[in-house]
Amino acid sequence: MADPIRLRLLRLLAEHELGVAELCGILQLPQSTVSRHLKVLIDRDWLRSRRQGTVHLYRMTWADLEPGARKLWMLVREQTQVWPAVKQDQLRLARRLRERRQAGQAFFAGAVGQWDKLRNELYGRSFSTQAMLALLPEEAVVADLGCGSGTVAEQIAPWVGKVIGVDSSAAMLKAAGRRVGELRNVELRHGDLTATPIDDRACDAVLLLLVLSYVPDPRPVLAEMARILKPDGRAVIVDLLCHDREDFRQRMGQQVMGFALEQLRTMMSEADFAVTRSTPLPAEADVKGPAMFLISARKR
Repeated sequence: MADPIRLRLLRLLAEHELGVAELCGILQLPQSTVSRHLKVLIDRDWLRSRRQGTVHLYRMTWADLEPGARKLWMLVREQTQVWPAVKQDQLRLARRLRERRQAGQAFFAGAVGQWDKLRNELYGRSFSTQAMLALLPEEAVVADLGCGSGTVAEQIAPWVGKVIGVDSSAAMLKAAGRRVGELRNVELRHGDLTATPIDDRACDAVLLLLVLSYVPDPRPVLAEMARILKPDGRAVIVDLLCHDREDFRQRMGQQVMGFALEQLRTMMSEADFAVTRSTPLPAEADVKGPAMFLISARKR
C-alpha cells in the first residue's frame, strides 16, 4: 500500500472492471509495470481477476476485503483523492468509458436493420418468452382450459406451482400426456368446459386459448372460468375476430366465425369479470388463419 501506482490502480478498480491495456492507457505506464503491480495486489487479496476471451479483467471487490483492509482502504482513499495524478486518472477513465459506450452504440447503429434476424440466429426465439413467463408468480395454480396437446401447459409448468389442463378430447389428452408426462406439477383432466372438473376458487389464473370458437355459446364457459378462479384471479382469452371464411370454419370444425370484442367484453362483464385489456393481436408474417384478439380480465 506504500506504492503510489498501486494506490492509483486500486482507486480505478474499486469503481470499474478494467483490463491491462485499459489500465496502461489510463495510468500512462508500460504494460510490464502495470502487470507487476497487479500481481502484487492479487497475491495480497486486494484484487480479483477473471478471463474474458483473451483478456484478463481486474476488479476490487469490497466484500472480499478483511475488516482491517477495509478500514485502511477508506483512509487511503480519502487521503489520495486530492492527488493530481488521481484527478488525471479520472479524466482518462471517463474518456475510456465514453469510448466503450460509443463502441456499443456504433454496433447497434450498424446492425439496426438486421438486429432481429441476427438476434434470432445467435440466441434463438424462446428466451424472450421464457423471460416473460418468469414474471408469473412461482406458487400460482394455472388452469389451461381446452389444453389440446399440452403445448402451453409444457411451457408454463417450469414457472408456476401447478398447471391443470382440461380437455374434452381423449385423443388430445393422450397427446398432452406424452408431452408433459415427466412434469410433476402438470395434471390433466378429462371434462367438458361447461362443467369443468376443477373445484371452486382453486386457480390463480385461467387460460382459454383458441377454444371459444368451438363452443356454440361462450356464456357457460365464461361462468365456469369465474367459478374456478380465486377473487382477483386473472383470465386470458385468445380467439378469432369476426371473419367471413366459412371454408376455414368448416375445415377447423369450429362452431362460430369469430367474435366481436365488444360482444365478448359484455359477456365477460355478465360473468363477473372486470376486463383490463382487449385488443386485436398483430398479424404475423406467413400466418394463413383469420386475425385474432386477446382479452385479459380479473374476477371481481
